[in-house]
Amino acid sequence: MTDNASLSRGKAWLFLTVFLTGASVMVIELLGTRLIAPFYGASLYVWSSLISVTMIALAIGYFVGGRWADSAKRTGLSLIIALSGLFTLLIPWATRSVLLATDPLGLRGGAFVSALVLFSPSLTMLGMVSPFAIKLATAKLEGIGSSSGSIYAVSTVGSVIGTLLLGFFLFPWVGSRQILVSLGFVLLVLAIAVAIYEQKYFSRTIAVLPCMLLAVLGLCLLPKIVGAGHVDPSGRFSVLSEHESLYGFVRVIDDKKRDLRMLTADASMIGAANIPDGVNRLMYQDIVALIPAIKPTIKKALLIGQGAGHMAMTLRDRYGIVTDTLEIDPAVADAASKHFGFKSNGLAIVGDARYEIRHLKGPYDLVIHDCFTGGSEPSHLLTVETLQQIKSLLSPEGIMALNFVAFGKGQGQQALASVSKTVAQVFSNQTLFISEPGEDFNDFIFLAGNQPIDLASKSLSYEQADWLNKRKYPLDASNGIILTDNLNPLEHLQARKSEHYRHVLVDWLGPELLVR
Repeated sequence: MTDNASLSRGKAWLFLTVFLTGASVMVIELLGTRLIAPFYGASLYVWSSLISVTMIALAIGYFVGGRWADSAKRTGLSLIIALSGLFTLLIPWATRSVLLATDPLGLRGGAFVSALVLFSPSLTMLGMVSPFAIKLATAKLEGIGSSSGSIYAVSTVGSVIGTLLLGFFLFPWVGSRQILVSLGFVLLVLAIAVAIYEQKYFSRTIAVLPCMLLAVLGLCLLPKIVGAGHVDPSGRFSVLSEHESLYGFVRVIDDKKRDLRMLTADASMIGAANIPDGVNRLMYQDIVALIPAIKPTIKKALLIGQGAGHMAMTLRDRYGIVTDTLEIDPAVADAASKHFGFKSNGLAIVGDARYEIRHLKGPYDLVIHDCFTGGSEPSHLLTVETLQQIKSLLSPEGIMALNFVAFGKGQGQQALASVSKTVAQVFSNQTLFISEPGEDFNDFIFLAGNQPIDLASKSLSYEQADWLNKRKYPLDASNGIILTDNLNPLEHLQARKSEHYRHVLVDWLGPELLVR
């Protein structure tokens, strides 16, 4: 068979190959964050690490693949795909060991090295496919432009379809480990099909055998790969539920020694209560719960960042306030209902806050802004533009309560100052409280509105007023940066906080429970 004939017959086969491998690249890259985020958080550093590692691996793959294609005389593509499939299968198996080994490197170094070790082998092999395919598709020198353009176009379309398939259909229903294992075997099956083609049309007598051996090796390793993500916690802990959603890995964990039930999302605790009676254990919420005592006219509230739902339940049970709740993660909303007894007496909205608050109808007497997950705050919810949207929902005497985890002094204080300065751009008055007096790392609660907060209100008992006054926090916000949709360096300013918070959670739960 001539080269022209083989290229003509293999056009559809070649395009299918680059389509599937292009889709595989994006699936691996996107799933990478879901494997790393439970340990390092869903921060900009994790995303930057994954994107950088993907680009590095593809660049190496393009270079090595081009050299191999020039020397391989039209054979070897099947082995490349088979190796990518095996390396993809090994990702879930290696994740726990790699994350624990990179922990001493810190948030940024650990996230980057973890991504490099886990994902670069398979992504490098997938990067080798395109130059090899271009060599196979090019019959004459003058056709190299159209051949390479077609190959990269089909590969890019595959990446688009892979991204949409993962985000819209697979990820809401299938765990990331299961998707990676399935993808690994899809690549191994594709490699065997390509090997059969190479053996038949390019007279390569042993093309199928290496691919079959790698597929058998993958099958032999399957029990260890599947079991790698399930390590039983120590007797102190019991995991009541776990669910991987589009936004994070959500778990409900009982700490028997401390009589504590926790709701976690990735590397963050977003709810805590006593196991027997469900009483809230997060101190900052006790501050927010006294706002209706300061201003008894509050009748309607909005909670942005529902978490376990304790704030809404306190406002309902203690004051009879109707509270609408807004939570981005349906897995969190489900866990709050099933394991923390949450039941809304207002609207229970599941969706992104920036979108949903544009469609809400106020006025609200109180808006509680409590968005925190994955060890970092969603920066787009702490800008002038977002706070202006929240202010538009408030009644004339309404109050916004904003919870922000940060350091009050030293490195990292600028983040707190920036939030304060941003709040001051929108609200004429603000009062700042801390959850734990005397602690530098703290929950800081901003109460903001058109009027100052009156701690001398007759509706407050002496004990309540004294308790709040002891938690008032003076802040010099002169070094703060006004956060906007255009300029928002909050994640950079919160690097120290994210690293500290992660270690607090690791020390509390232990790395074996935190790492999937």
